[in-house]
Amino acid sequence: MVRPNEFVKDLVPYIPGKPVEELERELGIRDAVKLASNENPLGPSPLAVRALLEVVGSINRYPDGDAFYLRHKLAMKLGVKPENLIFGNGSNEVIEIAARTFLKPGDEAVMGEFAFIVFPLVTKAVGAHAILSPMPNLVHDLRDMLGRITPKTRMVFLANPNNPTGTMVRREELEWFLERVPEEIVVLIDEAYFDYVDDPEYPNSLDYHSLGKPIITVRTFSKIYGLAGLRLGFGISSEEIISYMNRVREPFNVNSLAQVAAFAALDDMEHIRRSKEENKRGLRYLQEELRKLKISFIPSFTNFILVDLGSDPIPVYNALLREGVIVRPVVNYGLKTHIRVTVGLREENERFIYALRKVLRK
Repeated sequence: MVRPNEFVKDLVPYIPGKPVEELERELGIRDAVKLASNENPLGPSPLAVRALLEVVGSINRYPDGDAFYLRHKLAMKLGVKPENLIFGNGSNEVIEIAARTFLKPGDEAVMGEFAFIVFPLVTKAVGAHAILSPMPNLVHDLRDMLGRITPKTRMVFLANPNNPTGTMVRREELEWFLERVPEEIVVLIDEAYFDYVDDPEYPNSLDYHSLGKPIITVRTFSKIYGLAGLRLGFGISSEEIISYMNRVREPFNVNSLAQVAAFAALDDMEHIRRSKEENKRGLRYLQEELRKLKISFIPSFTNFILVDLGSDPIPVYNALLREGVIVRPVVNYGLKTHIRVTVGLREENERFIYALRKVLRK
């Protein structure tokens, strides 16, 4: 009999949504709108697409295992040294590498109750304990998180803004926390939605690396750059921390096409500008329409919005599917009355609101 590690047996695997084409086939619908995965509705950077077409014929070669050119270009953009960067197969892998580097069986990691689902997954996968801090207002309570740190704590996970709530920890709160967190504890701050935030109270965690605390900032090319299908994320930290993480990182973990696309996308400021503006308009429209429908939602700093239907969301989710609109129930997060809706193009947002009105009238 196969005997997996005890902590692996208790893991709940991440359940992805079905491909759009399969849902269309099953439900007998056409032209479904996918608003479930927080993707950029404008697509990838045109500069990235052009660069990919030039190199696709060389995929018989292994990728650059050090991401040399991308590393140096990104380091210059961020104002850090190349040695301060690590790349992963999506930001998820960077988070997993950090957990494998700094956590062992019996250790503890503190995280929000409704924080990014990957945090407890990678913690439990290495046999450590995920210590959940309540989020009564769906915002990280850093005072409570600090109070949950014990001698067994090795890491703190913080998503800012947070997925799936869309909420943000403000600069004053983060500074208060970083001043008080013990110096031996690694603080990982996931900033996957960093590029969408315009609020002046939003803290750029890179500003606090100079404090000498063990901080890991994690970002991604999946969101505003529109490269989710290529899976490329990165971490920024001290040379010492990155050195340890690189000992755990698998060789050739970032494919060559992802590196080339990201290298080109860094120059596409027009695509980033358009993506931010489209998202701002779409988020404003969705919030206005939800208010008209008297449906509760959480004000968002991201490219999605968390909608509280006030009851079991699955019937509404299924009804929306039959209308050709795919959203994301977040019951697996413990949010039992909510759906998460990605901000789409104007016509996609309008279709969601139209379908929601229709479904709620039934």
